[in-house]
Amino acid sequence: MANLPKQVKIVEVGPRDGLQNEKESVPAEIKTELVNRLSGAGFRNIEAAAFVSPKWVPQMATSADVMAAIVRRPGTIYSALTPNMQGFDAALAARADEVVIFGSASEAFSQKNINCSIAESIARFEGVAQAAKQHGLRLRGSISCAFGCPYQGDVAPESVADVVRRMRDLGCDEIDIADTIGVATARQTQTVMERAAREFQIDALAGHFHDTYGQALANIYASLEVGISIYHSSVAGLGGCPYAKGATGNIATEDVLYLMQGLGIETGIDLDIVVDAGQFISQFLGRKSASRAGNALAAKRTS
Repeated sequence: MANLPKQVKIVEVGPRDGLQNEKESVPAEIKTELVNRLSGAGFRNIEAAAFVSPKWVPQMATSADVMAAIVRRPGTIYSALTPNMQGFDAALAARADEVVIFGSASEAFSQKNINCSIAESIARFEGVAQAAKQHGLRLRGSISCAFGCPYQGDVAPESVADVVRRMRDLGCDEIDIADTIGVATARQTQTVMERAAREFQIDALAGHFHDTYGQALANIYASLEVGISIYHSSVAGLGGCPYAKGATGNIATEDVLYLMQGLGIETGIDLDIVVDAGQFISQFLGRKSASRAGNALAAKRTS
């Protein structure tokens, strides 16, 4: 068996990336409850908010209320997405521990999504990056469409490496390599991760996989084999991408934790508490959790 990492960090993205596309408004108190349940499970990093235009992402309009109401667990990083200086100022006021900037590895996606080139999109974050450093906040960069794009199809590993370099030069502490539309396969994942690791330290690269084609767990295992030790997941498999047609949710946190448990890899997270959190938010949304492990473990309790 490959020499896998002894421990991994799981970044829980459900409260932000997971809920941002929900059609029905999720009240601040439900989001707060979700974040608190996840904090209680032992996550070291939770993506809790996005300071973006409520016109574009109405679901995130209550971000400041959520950040004010959560019970902060010592040692946990509460992250917020900040697309510009206005967003940064709001995140700072809300006492975010980490701000997240984002760019695409696909030129076509960048143009369709934010009407500018990749280079222009990264340049726009220079002010945010400098401000984060001045205020002692962690800075995370997220690279979307790193494995495929709904508009241009294949994305070359070299294009991913280029954006990794740009984000490294902005001073990012961590960089996420994201499969926004869930098309990646295991060997491709390893190629892209190995290429990214030539530009940035491997222990600060993260895998963010969507499960559109059912490959997310395989891609996580493939990433473990090349030494990636940070993964993003979403409780109950919440989320998708509003700009990528048919893209299903992020990989479910419960499924990732079940995999890690089976491999004997330490996460520091209590799977039972996460299962409860997944069932809680799914009941509120009025639909079944998308986590197979979560549903199986919940059913086992009631049988």
